[in-house]
Amino acid sequence: MQFRQKAFSKLQSPEELDLPVRFARPQGWLVLLVTVLVMAGACYWAITGRVSGKLDAPGVLTHSKGSYVLQSPVSGQVVQVLAEEGRMLPARTPVLKVRTEAGYRAVRTVAAGRMTSLTAKIGSVITPGKDVATVERIQRADEPLVAMLYVPGSGGSTVSPGAAVDLTVQSAPTDQYGVLRGKVKAVGRAAQTRQQIAGFLGDARLAEQFTKDGQPVAVMVELEKSATTKSGYEWSSEKGPPYRLDSMTITDGAIHQPSQRPVDWLLP
Repeated sequence: MQFRQKAFSKLQSPEELDLPVRFARPQGWLVLLVTVLVMAGACYWAITGRVSGKLDAPGVLTHSKGSYVLQSPVSGQVVQVLAEEGRMLPARTPVLKVRTEAGYRAVRTVAAGRMTSLTAKIGSVITPGKDVATVERIQRADEPLVAMLYVPGSGGSTVSPGAAVDLTVQSAPTDQYGVLRGKVKAVGRAAQTRQQIAGFLGDARLAEQFTKDGQPVAVMVELEKSATTKSGYEWSSEKGPPYRLDSMTITDGAIHQPSQRPVDWLLP
């Protein structure tokens, strides 16, 4: 008790009242000043700065009108194949000769194009509605390619025509030839079903792959042309690959998004 009384008396002593009170050390003021400056700089950058991003989407190189699957209208056995894969075929061209109960019938193309695959062989038994071939809807063999990208979820709503696109092509290693350049030409208005994608590409396997995460939005990318590359298109490297590109080649696209102010991310 005697010790406590002495301590209390010392605190109440008048000679202690004129001593200055130390609120903070100089090091503390320095830390506070630095913190304020950093926060001010961050706020200024959030309001005036710009940040751009990319939206990734899988896709395939094809032609703007896509492909169609040729189906047999008759039932019977294939006795002759009348067209070869890779050939340009006018509309109504005979592809297969089929022996039916009513005699010999021909399976013909529906529209002009290039036959990219033929699944029916001599001796095959086919029925009405059976897939027998896939035909690309092109008028000329040198028609330019486009990239069809399938943006998952609601990402399609953020894509605008004219946006730059970098395309990684499966048949052209990026570390050797860089990326293929393109620009968004059109954006689908609604999400596409597996059946719609298969009907356009003529490939049910790819349709299943592009819809595994839900129904995507189709984005058509126009490839930038170049007179100095073997492929006929512009690449991030000087020459690109020393060969031409084939349709139905798998690709992955990175769509450049418009730049935004960081503060916009915080606003409703």
